[in-house]
Amino acid sequence: MELGSSVRAVRSRRVLLGDVIQPAVISIQDGSIRSVRRWSALSEEEEEEEDAPCEVWDVGDRLVMPGIVDSHVHVNEPGRTSWEGFWTATRAAAAGGITTIVDMPLNSIPPTTTLGNLNEKMREAEGKCFVDTAFWGGVIPGNQLELKPMVRAGVAGFKCFLIHSGVDEFLHVSDSDLHAAMQQLQGTGSVLLFHAEKEVPGTIEERGDPCEYSTFLRSRKDVMEVEAIRTVTRLCLQYRVRCHIVHLSSAEPLVLIREAREAGAPLTVETTHHYLTLSSEDIPPGATQFKCCPPIRSRANQEQLWSALKAGDIDMVVSDHSPCTPDLKKLDSGDFNQAWGGISSLQFGLSLFWSAASKQGFQLSDATRILSRNTSQLCCLDDRKGSLAAGYDADLVIWDPEREFVVKEENIHHKNKIMPYLGGKLQGLVHATLVRGQLVYREGSFCPKPLGKHLLVSPGQHQTPKR
Repeated sequence: MELGSSVRAVRSRRVLLGDVIQPAVISIQDGSIRSVRRWSALSEEEEEEEDAPCEVWDVGDRLVMPGIVDSHVHVNEPGRTSWEGFWTATRAAAAGGITTIVDMPLNSIPPTTTLGNLNEKMREAEGKCFVDTAFWGGVIPGNQLELKPMVRAGVAGFKCFLIHSGVDEFLHVSDSDLHAAMQQLQGTGSVLLFHAEKEVPGTIEERGDPCEYSTFLRSRKDVMEVEAIRTVTRLCLQYRVRCHIVHLSSAEPLVLIREAREAGAPLTVETTHHYLTLSSEDIPPGATQFKCCPPIRSRANQEQLWSALKAGDIDMVVSDHSPCTPDLKKLDSGDFNQAWGGISSLQFGLSLFWSAASKQGFQLSDATRILSRNTSQLCCLDDRKGSLAAGYDADLVIWDPEREFVVKEENIHHKNKIMPYLGGKLQGLVHATLVRGQLVYREGSFCPKPLGKHLLVSPGQHQTPKR
């Protein structure tokens, strides 16, 4: 099967259909799934008649499941393309079995906070995406009148910060800004995403060696997430606007989240691969490649996050791919206070999740729900993404969940190769990725030209979260 070609049918002895893995043939027509047929339901003669003259790509025992939808990716183009760009980010996504990304409104310059800036972002992305790409808008002080025009233009929703974002052109919002934004979003069905950390008055600034991770960890206490999420849940209940907490790192706010949902709040929650696979006890001095905000917390906290994911208190897992140039990580000084806070893991999300989740008692069907279906629901793409069913986009990842591999710099496809997983062994190797039936990645190689398209959400697609 040639890279860039349109695949007519895929056959495997292991296709994940709902909660069951079974032999099946997935037939594809015009980029969509035409049918999914179980082998056991066909005689050999019926199978040959059904497939003729269609060429069937037999992938043997490799697992076929819906492509991953990563709803939290910082591409940074335009303006900070030296950090990352659509070409490199979407190639990395394809290599990881990700068929759709949703681009965050920062750290690009300009940020996606106006209709004009959204149009500029989409122009920059045109012809550079190897996978399908949707876009988040941003809420900053004073831009509330831009929100409805961006909803009509097709953004998946909006993101805001309750604390300094790390870049000066994307300012964090006050309570009055949030009320103004909520009033604009009422009735639209759109969703507001929160970076849920908040400065807490009265906390004492911790002093210590800036090269010790424990010093940085003490500067971003759990209470900052607790108080931010207290604000989020109150607003969610007051306005009944869909709200979403991005990259939950602390288990302490989970009780607030449960209480709000029980009271009827339309609230969803994500965590990230790094909070589920890395722990503060294992971070060496000066290893600033581990820095992110909120911070990586203790092993005991991590176990609580896994329990919350299993219980459904956390809905989804994303990469929060947030790269930068090597100098911004301050590896020479090892100063956690000065280093950029972000972790790059886009390409390895499926493998990172499965390496850990399989040991936590999760099943492969959980991977599809947590990495594909729930993320597509968040950004209102679940009518076409995240499922293997007739009428859905033929977005497939073909992979070997049992196969182990080592993360090596030469195999990383995002632009800057600094990441905390270098040299680590992961389980679950992606063999091939199809986007709308087109073979965009196979065994380290990519299609000759980008085949991804922009995904715009029509206002009627916005919905309340399914739980």
